Amino acid sequence: MNNIEAVREYCLSKKGVEETFPFDNDTLVFKVLGKMFLLTSLTTSPFRFNVKCDPIIAIELREQYPFIIPGFHMDKTHWNTITISENVSPQFVANWIDHSYELVIRKMSKKTQALLK
Repeated sequence: MNNIEAVREYCLSKKGVEETFPFDNDTLVFKVLGKMFLLTSLTTSPFRFNVKCDPIIAIELREQYPFIIPGFHMDKTHWNTITISENVSPQFVANWIDHSYELVIRKMSKKTQALLK
């Protein structure tokens, strides 16, 4: 999952997800029931995206992987920017997207969470 098309397809395969351009024509945002969990620029190279992350895990990931930095133009505590290359495992990318999606869902009501399971 090292390009925008693969990440887009993966995000849209999740329940309740929509893609939007709320900021400009370049920033693609994925939301679950109206709440952002991933955003990326369509024109930035190399490909990178921002995902929500538990603050403790965010620090650990930044220390372990040089291609993960505090969220660009985001709350640095809760967002990471991940720059993708061929060396990044598709499974890692999927795990980081899943984590972001799940963090957003956890803040929703139990009833809404049940609808998304």
